[in-house]
Amino acid sequence: MSKRASTANGIQKDVKEATKGPAPDKQVHLLNSPNPGHFSLIRAYHLADFITLMNGFCGVMSIMSSMRYCLEPTHTGNLWAALALMPFGLFFDFFDGKVARWRGKSSLMGAELDSLADLISFGVAPAACAFSLGMRTPLDQFLLTCFVLSGLARLARFNVTAGSVPHDASGKAAYFEGLPIPTSLTIAGLMAFWASRGWVQGSIPMGTVMQGSILEMHPVVGLFLAHACCMLSKTLHVPKP
Repeated sequence: MSKRASTANGIQKDVKEATKGPAPDKQVHLLNSPNPGHFSLIRAYHLADFITLMNGFCGVMSIMSSMRYCLEPTHTGNLWAALALMPFGLFFDFFDGKVARWRGKSSLMGAELDSLADLISFGVAPAACAFSLGMRTPLDQFLLTCFVLSGLARLARFNVTAGSVPHDASGKAAYFEGLPIPTSLTIAGLMAFWASRGWVQGSIPMGTVMQGSILEMHPVVGLFLAHACCMLSKTLHVPKP
């Protein structure tokens, strides 16, 4: 080998070592590339992101099942589907985090997907189910809407302040500020109990108050309002499991 060829090979090796570094994440590359190619968003998803989408899928299907029950109240299968799909969403909500940690593929987009899916499955879906059960007065609808918006605000706060919450030695946040939105499944479980007893439509526990007025409502919708307040609370600290 000539001296020139040897020198050229040495320079190439030095340049290669100088530019050597961790390979850019596939998602970061595809999302920031000016020419990412077709279906770049789908190709950018990590495995955990697809699992998160299944959480959102369960939430949307629950909402649609509640709508079908409103159209066909004699078909209680739609109501049970609406109630059952929410816990399935919780399964995927837990599973996506485990997969992300296992593969070391957490991302900002994954965190945003997780919050949006949670809002659907544990915010909108329980409210839609309550409406289908018979909580449909104007004040009922207003309070259910407040519940959903409280969940939205709580998730937004979590995304912004997650880094400022004290963390343990493993890097995991020590607690949640306010009730996590998936805890709304406790209300969904209560609604499932009512459905099993046939306490729906005109037979909702505690009935209605102020009938015939603009303030007519079902007192049990106060459960959603109380839960909303707990989600918004900054002083309520729930230890992370």
